[in-house]
Amino acid sequence: MTDSRHGAAADGTAVEAAIPAPGGNPVAPPGARTAADVVTPALVARLTRGLPGSGTTVSHTPFTGRKLADLPEAGPQDVAAAFGRAREAQRAWAAVPVRERAAVLLRFHDLVLARQAEALDLIQVETGKARLHAHEEVQAVAVAARHYGRKAPAYLRPKRHAGVVPALTKVTELRQPRGVVGQISPWNYPLELSVGDALPALVAGNTLVTKPDTETALTALWARELLIEAGLPPAVWQIVLGEGPVVGPAVVAHADYVSFTGSTRTGREVAQGAAARLIGCSLELGGKNAMLVLRDADVEKAAAGAVRGCFSSAGQLCISIERLYVHESVADAFVERFVVRTRAMRLGTGLAYGADMGSLVSARQLETVTRHVEEAVAKGATVLTGGRPRPDIGPLFYEPTVLEGVEAPMAVCAEETFGPVVSVYRFRDEDEAVATANATPYGLNASVWTEDGRRGRAVAARLRAGTVNVNEAYAAAYGSAQSPMGGMGDSGLGRRHGSEGILKYTESQTVAQQRLMPLAPSFGMTDEKYAEFMTRSLRALKALRLR
Repeated sequence: MTDSRHGAAADGTAVEAAIPAPGGNPVAPPGARTAADVVTPALVARLTRGLPGSGTTVSHTPFTGRKLADLPEAGPQDVAAAFGRAREAQRAWAAVPVRERAAVLLRFHDLVLARQAEALDLIQVETGKARLHAHEEVQAVAVAARHYGRKAPAYLRPKRHAGVVPALTKVTELRQPRGVVGQISPWNYPLELSVGDALPALVAGNTLVTKPDTETALTALWARELLIEAGLPPAVWQIVLGEGPVVGPAVVAHADYVSFTGSTRTGREVAQGAAARLIGCSLELGGKNAMLVLRDADVEKAAAGAVRGCFSSAGQLCISIERLYVHESVADAFVERFVVRTRAMRLGTGLAYGADMGSLVSARQLETVTRHVEEAVAKGATVLTGGRPRPDIGPLFYEPTVLEGVEAPMAVCAEETFGPVVSVYRFRDEDEAVATANATPYGLNASVWTEDGRRGRAVAARLRAGTVNVNEAYAAAYGSAQSPMGGMGDSGLGRRHGSEGILKYTESQTVAQQRLMPLAPSFGMTDEKYAEFMTRSLRALKALRLR
């Protein structure tokens, strides 16, 4: 019997499979350390101390399929109790001056960078990704901590507005925390998409109850421990573990606001649950992201960028590229360089730098990738490189794959693969390329490559995506923390980063003080005289160009 998520035998050993024929992607040295060296009983006991749960659940490592840890499993009653503790702590946390809350984030920033090796080890053993891709999470969290640590006081400070009658009406806009934020975070970026999203909610004065994916819970628990070391009161951030269909709805049922990152299907369920309770939510969902290589692109740089954009974290990234549109005049040169670079990628399990790509995270992801590729080939697509699993490295490895000749109704043409598979399409007309790139219900990320920056930005503005990168795949837009990041259409609601990324965790409150005279007849005015006075005043305000 095998574990349906990990392709592991019931005793925890990896399922054996035939080693593929020679000629595939090379293998990076495995390294001396293993998951057992990282996830020790002492570490698990420390990170799960005090974690609520009346049951037990298990996490695994994708590298081998073997068990990583036994973890406390929460039920609905445990979730309710966690929200009770968070709600009790929220008033005192909100009373802490915002600059002191922000200082916690700045200390956390330093701790993350100083102890990044611990985070990288945990991210790798829990997700199976290469170490350099794990480091992207460290970078993103440090950027978010620095940004909100510096900018939160400005984002949240009271703002003066013009009143209905200048000088007589004094108006201030306040930002009040929503209360207890419920967060549901995914497995693919367990550090960035747990604590990275938690930081603005916390610095805004909310408390937090997070349900991370069980398979990557240790990374989230490590981040919480580090944030407490930086000065966060322990009760302010609660973590609950358990099955999504059980714990997820319980989180939505008790939260004052919900932050969700995951699939479009589940996102719709979360949105329905939030709407039923008249609470807000932000949703970052799926994508079928496009990259356009224009006729004047530097094909060498574009090919290198495509490798980063398509195969980071084995393609298990919402903003990764799954569709490549290349102008016919440079298509042959680009495809040749791209395939050579892709074929040379080193696959590996080592807990050190050196591998270019790691493992898929679950048997479910491997099944989707395999199905998409095999169906495309059966219907006439061509595999330019890759196209096969690599059980000689680990049970969930699949080679980075480039397809050509993909067309509807192949599943890989329109469905999100969420794996190391990209389809190449050639185009002659730029307008046609833009229209085809936009012909999807998703709208999360896109990429444009050209030697003309102005032209690239003009094309970017025509693409229906929440973020568009010119001469980069995804990192330039995502890493610009002052700018909003999120999706259009089926890719979600709301934004992370920038002012929108923190203000969504607040309620705006208008406080208006009237002085000297009321907004009503006074000083002996009749109703008619008051109406005449206000009419003259409104005309004067327009003439003075007051807003």
